[in-house]
Amino acid sequence: MELTSDALVNSLLALGVATLLTTLWIWPRLARQRPLPVLGRIGLLTVVQMSIVAVLALSVNNSFGFYTSWNDLLDPGSAKHALTSNENHKGGTPVSEQLIQPTGEGGLETIGNLPKGTPEEVGKIESVRVSGKETGFADQMFVYLPPAYFDPKFALVRFPAVVAIAGYPGTTLNLMKELPLLQTAIELQHSGKMPPAVLVLARPAVVPSRDTECVDVPGGPRTETWFVKDLPEALHSTYRLGRSAGSWGLIGYSTGGSCAMRLSMRFPNVYGNAAGLHGDVSVRQDQYTGGDLFNGDKALTQQHDLGWRLQNLPAPPLNLLVVSTRKESDYPLTAQFVDQATRVAAANPQFKVESLFLEDGGHNFDSWTRELPASLEWLGSHLG
Repeated sequence: MELTSDALVNSLLALGVATLLTTLWIWPRLARQRPLPVLGRIGLLTVVQMSIVAVLALSVNNSFGFYTSWNDLLDPGSAKHALTSNENHKGGTPVSEQLIQPTGEGGLETIGNLPKGTPEEVGKIESVRVSGKETGFADQMFVYLPPAYFDPKFALVRFPAVVAIAGYPGTTLNLMKELPLLQTAIELQHSGKMPPAVLVLARPAVVPSRDTECVDVPGGPRTETWFVKDLPEALHSTYRLGRSAGSWGLIGYSTGGSCAMRLSMRFPNVYGNAAGLHGDVSVRQDQYTGGDLFNGDKALTQQHDLGWRLQNLPAPPLNLLVVSTRKESDYPLTAQFVDQATRVAAANPQFKVESLFLEDGGHNFDSWTRELPASLEWLGSHLG
């Protein structure tokens, strides 16, 4: 069974209940103070406690996404770094010599509302492990290939790509289980409100134990390099994707929203379109980041502050959508950034910014789910 599947949790829960009932039934028969009965009681208590701990650990892992597969848990960073490319990949399982390799894991059988049918009819979802040559990182992701990708008429066509980033702590599965991002995008593509696009589902922290806010931490994880160099390079090596920044987009919620806005603002030559749902304008510093990610480097801190960039650097060639609610705790700062960006955009046609603010809602999946269709439709309308 897959590490993130509900079936594994339910199986362990059933085992724990069965062991508990067995313990209650057999306990009186082990009441004697002799070595074998004492060892029997210890063994029964150990099995019950281990079952409870395992269920709790799996439930927490499924909620926060610390590990997304058995390989991720037992052998992290083990993916091979190969240099082979295959520009004519037709969408089947990637070959093992590539930067993208199949995992056969991910718990897709537990996700509802996913399309059923042949790739030519409904597209295909691949669970893959992506390796980066520059950073040495490796992480499990999902890649959705639309039906048109398998149509012989479009065999030479390169498709636009959308990289969706979950919040922290979170797993790629949250982009299907908690937030119906993949399901919504498929429906929009089917109805013609979004062009056929390859969707890549990722988590923001390739190093699960720390929220790096998608930045290169001095002396630490180079998450920014992973997203702007390793990931696009690996995807290009396996799938038929557009070469221009205009054909690439980012979307994310919470920390993923911060990443979407920051990565696109800093690297518009890689991601020319971005939609950030409830993201932060500046890099967050809290217990999840381990304090100041830049170790007191003021210049680096400024470079990653989106307001500072708009005020002090040339406007980027970028289409940006800022999404939030007026009841969100960070709404005043977000609204201030949108006002600043709107003034900059008025004088710089290459930079376009729009905003979507719901009247109510908080920092939760209910708000993000309501904002999702309009955000994806906007993103699709700007993909080259």
